[in-house]
Amino acid sequence: MPSLSELLGAPPKREQVIVEACQVLDQEVADKGGLSGLAIKGAFGVIKGIKPGFIRDVVDGLLDDFLRVLDPLYQEAVGKSVRPSAHLQANSARVADALLAVTDEKAARASRAVVKSTYDKLRPSAKKQVEAAVPRLGAMLDRLTS
Repeated sequence: MPSLSELLGAPPKREQVIVEACQVLDQEVADKGGLSGLAIKGAFGVIKGIKPGFIRDVVDGLLDDFLRVLDPLYQEAVGKSVRPSAHLQANSARVADALLAVTDEKAARASRAVVKSTYDKLRPSAKKQVEAAVPRLGAMLDRLTS
């Protein structure tokens, strides 16, 4: 079975993954409510304002690592003959831990102070937020890998 990196990490699929991942991110941020939602929306606006295309560049820069850490879960789904979305949802804590390990490492090495400080402010609630995004992420994987 091909890895997620083989399936989605190279052209022409890579660009589609980046576009759809940015859409998922925009949808997740837009859906946030309450005080934490205001904080997330504000922080996202700050990050988006760094320069045009910054979010897209970040997604592109993280994609290879995200595909690598999600691949074991994808392979488990394929091995069990279940849709990736169902398996990811059943393992949302593992998904969040894997993705956040990548972003934690990248944030620690970020050269822009605004990126580091914004990430540090939002990190305490990040696992809950990533787990909430798993259904959209899984649906995206279903579409792109089928």
